[in-house]
Amino acid sequence: MSRKPTKGYFVRGQFVALGSELDQELKRELKGSAEMSKTDLKKYSDRLQQLGESLLTLRADLLQRLDLSEKLLDAVAEAKRITNFEGKRRQMQYIGKLMRGVDEDTLAAVETALDEQAKGSAKSTLSLHQAEQWRDRLIADDDALTQWMQFDAGSDVQHLRALIRQARKDAQATQAEERPGEAVRHGKAYREIFQLVKTALHQDEDGDDDTEAPAQA
Repeated sequence: MSRKPTKGYFVRGQFVALGSELDQELKRELKGSAEMSKTDLKKYSDRLQQLGESLLTLRADLLQRLDLSEKLLDAVAEAKRITNFEGKRRQMQYIGKLMRGVDEDTLAAVETALDEQAKGSAKSTLSLHQAEQWRDRLIADDDALTQWMQFDAGSDVQHLRALIRQARKDAQATQAEERPGEAVRHGKAYREIFQLVKTALHQDEDGDDDTEAPAQA
C-alpha cells in the first residue's frame, strides 16, 4: 500500500512539510500568525534569501554599520571565499537560514544600506562621465577653458592651459605613431587634466551651495 504524500510547500527549493518544526518556525517569524498563506511565507523567505545574498556585495563600511550577529558576518565572509559552485550554494542556504533570526528593524537597515550603496555607485559613475566629458572638451575646444573657469574660478588657469597644450601635442604624436589594432595611448597631461577636473567636480558635489557645473554641449 502506497504512502499518502506529505503535504507542504517549497521555499527556495527546500520542501517544508506542513506542521513540521520548520513550518512552525516560519509561521512564528511571520509575527506568529498561523493563518499566513503559503504564498506569503514564500515571499518572506525569498526576501530573506535575497537580502542575505546582497550582503556579499555590500561595502565593508556599510556592512559593519549593521547590527548583524558575528555568526552571520562570519558566514558572509566565508561565502566570499568559496569558489566551488555547490559549496557556495550550500553556504548561501545557510546564510538564508541565519537571516531568519534577524529582526525586522535590522532587515530594514540592510535594505537602506543597499539603497545607499546603489545611489552612491550611480552618483560616482555620473561624476566620472562628467569628468571625462570635460577633459575631452578642454582638449578639443579653446572656449571650453573659459566655461570651465566660470564654474571653477579657483583653478590654476596657467597650469591647466599648459596641460591642455601638452595633451594636444601628445595626441598629435600618438596619432602619427598609431598602428591598426593598437590601443590608444594617452600621455601624463591627459590624465592630469582628468584628475584636476574630477577633483573640482567632487568638491562641488560635497558643497551645500547652489553652484552647478555648466551644461555639457
